[in-house]
Amino acid sequence: MTRRDYLQFIAAGAAATAAARNLSAAGADADREARMKWWHEARFGMFIHWGLYSVLGRHEWVMENEGIPAAEYEQIARRFRPKPNAARDWAKLARAAGQKYMVMTTKHHEGFCNFDSKLTDYCAPKQGPGRDLVKEYVDAARAEGLRVGFYYSLMDWHHPDGARCATDEAARRRFVDYIHGQIRELLTNYGKIDILWYDVAWPLDAKGWESEKMNAMVFQLQPQIIVNNRNKLDGDFATPEQRIQAEKRAWESCMTMNGSWGYQKADDDWKTPKTIVRNLITCSRDTGNYLLNIGPKGDGSIPDESVRILTTVGKWMDKNGKSVYDTEVCQPRRSNYASFTRKGNTLYMHVHFWPGESVVLGGLMNKVQSAQLLAGGRPVKFEQDKFRVRFTGMPEKAPDDPVTTIAIECDGEPRQDMDFIRKERPRG
Repeated sequence: MTRRDYLQFIAAGAAATAAARNLSAAGADADREARMKWWHEARFGMFIHWGLYSVLGRHEWVMENEGIPAAEYEQIARRFRPKPNAARDWAKLARAAGQKYMVMTTKHHEGFCNFDSKLTDYCAPKQGPGRDLVKEYVDAARAEGLRVGFYYSLMDWHHPDGARCATDEAARRRFVDYIHGQIRELLTNYGKIDILWYDVAWPLDAKGWESEKMNAMVFQLQPQIIVNNRNKLDGDFATPEQRIQAEKRAWESCMTMNGSWGYQKADDDWKTPKTIVRNLITCSRDTGNYLLNIGPKGDGSIPDESVRILTTVGKWMDKNGKSVYDTEVCQPRRSNYASFTRKGNTLYMHVHFWPGESVVLGGLMNKVQSAQLLAGGRPVKFEQDKFRVRFTGMPEKAPDDPVTTIAIECDGEPRQDMDFIRKERPRG
């Protein structure tokens, strides 16, 4: 072999290695559809923010917002003594609410690890809890048949290199090795994990975090996992926060039930069950997921309002869940008092402001073949002309709470054209 041949051989090998690394880092695009099939069908998940901030009860950013020094804040770790297996109640509530997966904070920005880490003593087994809280969570989720997700914050307010890594290469090397090492622990020690949910990449970019290498390791350890986009790479899905924003790719809207992710004892700005259901419907309409948060107290108990809200949502999902799970993109969306989802030729009209005896849908360009109340299956009478469908004989009060859903069987994929009404409706 000549020197030239040898160099070409080495270059080809390096290129192949880089291509393999990029494929792994991208999550093997060819199999993404298979990996994410369950996630697209699930539509509804539970987010759990739980850590030392839960003991204080003043928001998950309390360490930074109140300027608490790390040495002072870390003393809270001794006071963090949750009741055994608190996660069992979370998982039971998630299943009752119709949620199909859970994502728990393994480490939030405060730097405290809810899992057993050999890389730090600032973790649950070596502090107040005296045990591995992530293991309890994993066991609880699996016991209820739910998929398991790990949230992990790249930003760390406790680690001495967590800020200076931006300007000191030796600090960056130490900190990135620490973060990669903890991700390796999480994806090695708890069996099959379904989701890795990165958060806040401050103060580094993808190159600084070595995010391609990070994701390659993740997929090597967990080939069927899906990852989000918050380590500065595209990942498998986008993550609009506190808003519903449909994307051209897979997406998941994450939201709080009040204004806080972590337990905030004074925050009484709770969303109503109707708002939660409407948000879930809006996500499903555009094939997105809804990741709804609970913030357990320091002892692991769930705030009463969270339980009440999710219990009500769960009762609705028991009767109407088929209109939310595994839905397809829905083109009809215009109504003063309803929203829509679709599966095949079935259009689900979700009436959130009940109009009374007659419910009307304008601009439907399909012929309706049948209609029924989804909850209970009661047939619904209807009259149709080319401008509208009138569903008649309805009770004056809404028959379901907090939203009544009418399942409308059409002769093809449902299409709505409001311009047709404006242009073609007889005038005078």
